Amino acid sequence: MKGKWALVTGATAGLGLAIAEGLAGAGCNIVLHDLVAPKQPADDLSARFGVEVIPAAADLSGRDDIESMMVGLLDRCGATDILVNNAVVRHFSTIEQFPPDRWDQALAVNLSAPFHLIRLALPAMKQRGWGRIINIGSIYSSRAVEDRIDYVTTKAAILGMTRAVAIETARSGITCNALCPGTLPTPAILNKIATMAANSGRPVDDVTREYLGERQPTQRFVEMDAVAAMVVFLCGTAANDITGASLPIDGGWSIA
Repeated sequence: MKGKWALVTGATAGLGLAIAEGLAGAGCNIVLHDLVAPKQPADDLSARFGVEVIPAAADLSGRDDIESMMVGLLDRCGATDILVNNAVVRHFSTIEQFPPDRWDQALAVNLSAPFHLIRLALPAMKQRGWGRIINIGSIYSSRAVEDRIDYVTTKAAILGMTRAVAIETARSGITCNALCPGTLPTPAILNKIATMAANSGRPVDDVTREYLGERQPTQRFVEMDAVAAMVVFLCGTAANDITGASLPIDGGWSIA
């Protein structure tokens, strides 16, 4: 994948950064996106892997920001060969208490932004006869949870978008797939578990096992590097005929 350009949204830290690291390790140049241009992570990534890394800022809730970013990137890179739609927002609330503006924001960032990015990336991909689009779904793409209607709804809808794009691009050298991770060791989850342990006076390891045991039969976190490795695989030649798929990486949660 040396010389190809990959745009990863929401990539300052966490899963987005892990995916960017995986692609950079495979030789890709990276566009590292976030709400504020992640200059230091971009510099670090370039120094570690010897690839070109562009920090990019855009508010994905606004179409104008998305279009401006993509025009600038096409001028600099020629094409976005690989697009990873990872950025996400969520709000925790019951349906009747859910703030309407938070709902509108979730639809914009989690669903409309991937549509616009795909729409704008496709012409150059088609011209080159090659492209990879990877949408980050979730275990909640296929099941529900209380107090997260925005996340459940948009993560379910991203699977429909993935299938629609895959059908339209099936004969173009472009693939479109979705990855659906289970519980990742994100700062938010680790802080939540630490708070539960402190409140109960129990060891963090015990609370972690119990927390994960209610979800993933493996009783361990899904490693972010493993998700990144699957992204890299889907971008390789062995995955040429994998398109329109929704691939779980959830420690057996989806089949339990």
